[in-house]
Amino acid sequence: MVIRPALLHIRIFSCCLLAFWMAGASAMPDFARRYDLSCAACHAAFPRLNKFGEYFRDNNMRLPNWKEGTVSGGDDRLALPAAPSLAFRAQAYVQARQGKSIDPVTGASENANTDFQTPYLIKLLSSAPLSEHITYYFYGILAEKGGNGEVIVEDAWFRHDDLFGSGIGMMLGQFQLSDLMFPRETRMTFQDFMAYRMAGITYDRGVLFDRALGPLDLALGLTNGNGIEDNLNINSPGYRRPDKMFDNDNSKTLFGRIGGEAGPINWGLFGLAGKQRNATGDAGTAIGDRNTRKRVYGLDLSGDLDGRLWWFAQYLWNDWDDFIQEGRSYRWQGGFAGVDYIHDDHWVFSALYNYADAGDLAGTDTIYEGIDINSLSLNVSYYFMRNVKGVAEVNFDFLDKREKTGTYYTGHLSKENYLLFGFDAAF
Repeated sequence: MVIRPALLHIRIFSCCLLAFWMAGASAMPDFARRYDLSCAACHAAFPRLNKFGEYFRDNNMRLPNWKEGTVSGGDDRLALPAAPSLAFRAQAYVQARQGKSIDPVTGASENANTDFQTPYLIKLLSSAPLSEHITYYFYGILAEKGGNGEVIVEDAWFRHDDLFGSGIGMMLGQFQLSDLMFPRETRMTFQDFMAYRMAGITYDRGVLFDRALGPLDLALGLTNGNGIEDNLNINSPGYRRPDKMFDNDNSKTLFGRIGGEAGPINWGLFGLAGKQRNATGDAGTAIGDRNTRKRVYGLDLSGDLDGRLWWFAQYLWNDWDDFIQEGRSYRWQGGFAGVDYIHDDHWVFSALYNYADAGDLAGTDTIYEGIDINSLSLNVSYYFMRNVKGVAEVNFDFLDKREKTGTYYTGHLSKENYLLFGFDAAF
């Protein structure tokens, strides 16, 4: 979220000189419509951002001429977008797979060798500058992974890029903690960055501060630490108040990252300290009422070669104290590494390797044995247009299938190889 001041004027001059532009954090064609420029200005291949796309994102999702095309009604304290900022992203897939849905308590399973996953995702996005320093960004998911009939809001925040003239940026709202490293929304593969999900450093509600300090980028944040699902009634002494409580305890999660450049390599160190509820019930499938200590440490590295070959790597170390059994610390680790190769305007090739070792969670007879992962995903994308692509992906699961060893059906009980074809479009 940080842009170094020393580079700001150079980049603005470059963008004006080249009439350059854009699209944002998660394939935002509305930006292209607003500035009348191609998606290729910001995306090496959507949704992969190029360097200018990263600049645009870090510069509060705006260009210097952002007021052009706004409506003021003759009021210099008003700059409304001339039209509502709206964009859509849609995905549809067909998949052949070995993975099963297995009940960890009874062992009952369901599987489909072929699966039409359509619509896999329909997403509504919106973002616009509201003042010289304030921008909002939001997206809601109208359907995801077959969840028809529900609407989920994930990213939703306001950001001020210069609090009280201090050079400190502040973002308030819902966001992913892991976006400080590698935003999941801009990955090229269908396969996810699994370590982020398993470590629980994706969506949460809170505040994030950031600042450039010489050659370093600093970010520090606080979140509720319980994700974005809780919505609790305030009902003492018994009568329900109209307000809601989003947090379920008095603790907050503290997290941050420090990053910089070492020659052609971008590097970052991430840290988090907070609380999470313990696992309880059959196979650890229930959430308990006991707060347990959680710590996460991370190292991320990335770089690119001539804007055509992009590489990235992340590793996380996790300490979950008292998570299952009181008085015991559970340590596990994992990460991922990937590469995206932009061959030409039509063809992009990507690879993503996911690895995790359940460590102390192995042998606990809980679903957390399933943190173990060792897989390679290979993806080919063919771009019919800048914003429409066909996708083919194959996943190789290198873990051996394991038999049930405890009371419950946990661990790697089925292979997770798959072959996927489909479409991904933003418009």
